[in-house]
Amino acid sequence: MRQSLLLLLLIFSMAFLSEAKPIRVGVAGMTHNHINQVFDYIGKQDEVEIVGFAEPNKALAMRLLKEHHLPESLWFASLEELIKQTKPQAVCAFNSIFEHLAVVQACAPKGIHVIVEKPLAVNNIHLNQMRALVQKHHIHLLTNFETTWYASHAKVWEIVKQEKSLGNIRKVVFKDGHKGPKEIGCTKEFTDWLTDPIGNGGGALVDFGCYGANIMTWLMDGQKPIAVTAVTQQIKPKVYPKVEDEASIILKYPNCQAIIQASWNWPFGVKDTEVYGTDGILIANRESKMRYIFGEATGSEKWLDLSPLPHERSNIFSYLAAVINGKIDPQKDLSSFAVNEIVVEILSAAKESAKTGKTIYLKK
Repeated sequence: MRQSLLLLLLIFSMAFLSEAKPIRVGVAGMTHNHINQVFDYIGKQDEVEIVGFAEPNKALAMRLLKEHHLPESLWFASLEELIKQTKPQAVCAFNSIFEHLAVVQACAPKGIHVIVEKPLAVNNIHLNQMRALVQKHHIHLLTNFETTWYASHAKVWEIVKQEKSLGNIRKVVFKDGHKGPKEIGCTKEFTDWLTDPIGNGGGALVDFGCYGANIMTWLMDGQKPIAVTAVTQQIKPKVYPKVEDEASIILKYPNCQAIIQASWNWPFGVKDTEVYGTDGILIANRESKMRYIFGEATGSEKWLDLSPLPHERSNIFSYLAAVINGKIDPQKDLSSFAVNEIVVEILSAAKESAKTGKTIYLKK
């Protein structure tokens, strides 16, 4: 009798899963070059159905849809029209950082979840308005970072937090950057706002400083730094006259530090995380192996093979669907609002520090 009941439950569960519909997702904006994540996803997986693109620049939208063999009927001139016509459950923002607030303002009152490209907001004023909307309307507001989907960072968490074999963290060094957005061929629609202090909230400090702030806040379980100190430069003022292209940020915690190096001046793309503990060092990046150093003697280091991430944590869309379906509680994940509101506070303090030449102390 018990076996028959279990069999019936199994059949029912399988039937339920097979009938589960994909999450309906709209796209707000197409100026961010990370929009390619959407095109790479379409047709390859089925947790999410992209129901439309809201982009006021019709020429840009038509060009991108044509390039990716998608129907023009997916285009909407405004997010409001997209929401009205397609009724999405979630919206992904691929517009300027300044425009993130408007996306949340349009979606939150309707109970539509939002995921934005990094960082969450341009400043604390926008952040405070977003926080109020999240609390009032109980939506998920997530932030997408490329580094979230690196298997190496999951392994760092396992070694540091679960195995506790690295000892206590004393210093973390983040190196994130590339030659510069114009040098690597980013589109004009993208660089127009990425290199603008209003549209992006800054230059390299925001563009690449956010990665280290995100990962460090995650490793510190959501703890704010005591103080933030930053130095910025315009090494290429003729190329980037409005914003800094070089930044270094120091985060001070009670028992450790983080050094964030953000640059538009490096010879090639770099996204490295170096974690220094009392018992060892981990060096993580996008590769399928990770260097683990645990002593000074010869042979006291090894390369760790990294397992692929679980499917639901392997990309922005699978993760979004799992969160909305209740399979993942973001809590203090790298994408969570709890972590990324602190990221915005760190970046805002860093900009103030660079401007004033003073160390900025954060309120608890």
